[in-house]
Amino acid sequence: MTTIAIVGAGFSGTLLALHLLRRCPPPVRLVLIERNSQFGRGLAYSTGNASHILNVPAGRMSAFHDRPTDFLEWLRGRAAPDQPAEPVTPESFVPRQVFGTYIRALLNDEIKRSGRERLELVRGQVIGIDRASRPLVLTLDRDRSVEADLVVLAAGNFPPEPMPVDNPAFYDTPFYRPDPWAANALTGLTANDPVLLIGTGLTTVDAVISLLDQGHTGPIHALSRRGLLPRRHEAVPRPPPEHAPFPTSPTELTRFLRRETRRANAEGSGWQPIVDELRPFTVDVWQSMSLTDRRRFLRHLRPWWDVHRHRMAGQVADRIDAAGASGQLRISVGRVRDYIVGDSQVEVQFRPRGQDTLRSLHVARVVNCSGPGADYDRIQEPLIRTLLADGVVRPDTLRLGLDVTASCALFDRDGAISRRLFAVGPVTKGTFWEMSAVPDIRRQTELLAEYLAGLVKTAPPAPHSPAKSGVDR
Repeated sequence: MTTIAIVGAGFSGTLLALHLLRRCPPPVRLVLIERNSQFGRGLAYSTGNASHILNVPAGRMSAFHDRPTDFLEWLRGRAAPDQPAEPVTPESFVPRQVFGTYIRALLNDEIKRSGRERLELVRGQVIGIDRASRPLVLTLDRDRSVEADLVVLAAGNFPPEPMPVDNPAFYDTPFYRPDPWAANALTGLTANDPVLLIGTGLTTVDAVISLLDQGHTGPIHALSRRGLLPRRHEAVPRPPPEHAPFPTSPTELTRFLRRETRRANAEGSGWQPIVDELRPFTVDVWQSMSLTDRRRFLRHLRPWWDVHRHRMAGQVADRIDAAGASGQLRISVGRVRDYIVGDSQVEVQFRPRGQDTLRSLHVARVVNCSGPGADYDRIQEPLIRTLLADGVVRPDTLRLGLDVTASCALFDRDGAISRRLFAVGPVTKGTFWEMSAVPDIRRQTELLAEYLAGLVKTAPPAPHSPAKSGVDR
C-alpha cells in the first residue's frame, strides 16, 4: 500500500486530499496531519466573525473545477444559523466561516465514503522529515512518527514579520500583537482606545471590521508605505473581448491594462473585468517574466496589483468607506521608525512618504497586519527551520516561499529536485505567484493530485515498518 502524507489540513491540504482520493486507486492511503484543533478550515476560514466576507463571489468558490456550482448547490441545500439571509446567487459574497464549514463537510463526507483505511486524520505537529529512509519518516511531537512514500507540505500562511526599528524590544511588550488572527489581537481594549494597524491590505480590512463589530469608537489608524486600500468589487458590464496578447514585461503589461481600462470605460464598463480577464493567464505571465522583471514588478507594481486584484465585497467596502468618512479610520503613508513605550500608550514615530521629518501617533495597541511572512530565514515554524537547516528545501530566489518546480516538487539546497517531497498552496508563490485565492489553489491541487496519482501507479511502494507507523489519534 502506498501512503501519501499531507502536512497541513487547512484549505490547501484538505483540498489536495479530496482530489487525491478522487484520482488515486484504492490501495493508496492518505494521512492528513494538522497541528490545530480543526481540520479543513485553515487560518482564513476559521474566523468566527460572520462579517468577515469572502472576497470572491460564491459562483467561483466550488472545490471542484468539473463541478463549478458545487458550493452554490451546497449553500442552497442547507439550513443553518450562519446561512446568509438573502437568496444566494453566483455573485453573492458569503461569510468566510460558511466556506470553512463547506470544506469540512466535504472532508467528512469523503471520510464516510472512503473509510478511515484510506484517509487517516492525525492531530499533531510535524517537526522533521527523515528522507534517508525508505519510506520517509515524519517525526511528530509527543515522540510519534508517521511513514509515507510521498509527502506534501501544505503549510499555508505564516504570521507577518515585524519591521526593523530602532527599538526592537517593543515587540516583546503588551502593546504589540504580531499575529492579527490570534485570539488576543484585539482583546483588552477599551472602546475609545486608539489602535494602529500596520498595513492597509485585506488583513487590515478584516481587523477594522472586527473592531467595529466589537463596538470600537476610538481612532483606528492604518499605516503602510503607499496607503492603498483594496478596491471594491463592482458589478459592471463586461466589454467585448479584444483578444490582444498579454505582454510579459511589467512596463508593457501596465500600459496594456491602462489602455484596456480606457477602452472599457469608453464602452460603459469598468476596470474590474479587465483585471479578471488576466486571471487565467497570470501564472503564465509570471513564469514568462525574467527574474529582473519579476523583481521590478515586486518593487514597483505589486501594491497596485494587489489592491486591484484582491478586492473587497461591496458590503465590506461600504463599512470601510463609512469609517473613513467619519474620521474614525485614518490612513497614513510612510514607514515606522521607532516605538517609544509609555505607561498606558506607545508613541509610534513614522516617516511620511516623501518627507524628512518624523510624525507621531499615540496608540494603545499596534497590530501587525502587513501580510503573511515569507522570509524563511525568519520564520520560526519548527518543521521549516529543520528542513532548511538540513538542506532538504531552500527558499525561492525572490524570497516569496519555498523553491518548487512547475510540478510542485521541492528543490533542495543544492538545486536537486526531490522525487518524494512536494509543496502546495501559498508556500509555492515564488513559482506560481497567484497562490492565495480559492480558484488558484483549486487548480493547483487538481494538477498536483493528477501528477501524484501518476507517480503511485508507476512506482511500487516500499515496505512499511509497523513499529513506526502507529500514531495515536
